Amino acid sequence: MMDILQPGMLASVQDLGRHGHRSLGIHPGGALNTLALASANLLVGNPVDAAGLEITMGLCEIRFTADTRIALGGDDIGATLDGRPIAACWSIPVRAGSVLKLSLAAADNPEHAPRHSMRTYLAVAGGIDVPVILGSRSTDLKAGFGGHQGRALKRGDQLPIGDARAASAAVYGPAFGVRSPRWSGLGLREDEHSQHVTLRVLPGPEFEQFTKSSREALWSATWRVTPNSNRMGYRLEGEELKRKQGRDMLSHGVVPGVIQVPPSGQPIILMGDAQTTGGYPKIGVVIGADLCKLAQAPLNATLRLEPCELTDALAAAEEQQNYLDSIRDTVAALDWSRATLYRK
Repeated sequence: MMDILQPGMLASVQDLGRHGHRSLGIHPGGALNTLALASANLLVGNPVDAAGLEITMGLCEIRFTADTRIALGGDDIGATLDGRPIAACWSIPVRAGSVLKLSLAAADNPEHAPRHSMRTYLAVAGGIDVPVILGSRSTDLKAGFGGHQGRALKRGDQLPIGDARAASAAVYGPAFGVRSPRWSGLGLREDEHSQHVTLRVLPGPEFEQFTKSSREALWSATWRVTPNSNRMGYRLEGEELKRKQGRDMLSHGVVPGVIQVPPSGQPIILMGDAQTTGGYPKIGVVIGADLCKLAQAPLNATLRLEPCELTDALAAAEEQQNYLDSIRDTVAALDWSRATLYRK
């Protein structure tokens, strides 16, 4: 069991999403940074789609009531286990009664706060054992179902953990770690001298409907993530994007990553909890491999959008899959046959 002593700003149970129900108007949802959750799951011996916690901006405190193993993915927001610092991308054994704390990244010293400081993912061996609804354990915060009682976590909540012995042998033995995605050649590491998060974008179906100056501005302008952003969409502020003709459009299907442009001319990048249909023109689509970067971008972060080709998007997706495969191979190669942590 996991006791939620302090949930922080927004923590919820998420897996890789609720897919295949768009015809019912149900968005996929799930972890906004799927790479972070999937890698953390592999590090504790879970399948990549096991349910974990998505924790927003830290300030979270959790007590474990049984021996288990945990891993953090995404941002390393001052995490400690029983007062000792722990890092993301490490698989760590945990004793019953231990307390995990995540502090707000450099809250008392903004100069040392990382530019990427939005979400952390917690995986626990065996996964979080909440009911499966429509093929997923993810919390649909807007519709109010899934996860733990269909809502964000509250102080005093208790989350059941699946049987750790059902996970792979990697739950046994000492702590170990792997290289984080930013240091693994995945194109996720930003230039330390850059002040912007760069996202690779494919031109959208209505790209040519925008004026030449607007098409050029999409790539050349600096965009700010406004505070009016959430799991449904990141609203950007920058140069006004104008269409050649302002005619209405019929509603059409949309997916996470689509960049819609409403009449205000200020683009919106759709995220996992976005609606399934929309009527705004689509000027571009952030490639799937870069949505994890966007998920980590804090409010008021600045973005640069970079054009790319479909072959680039496919190659980036393959690189991320190779990274996950490398973690799986590392875990499989570890020999925990003499470990006694969970043996009866």
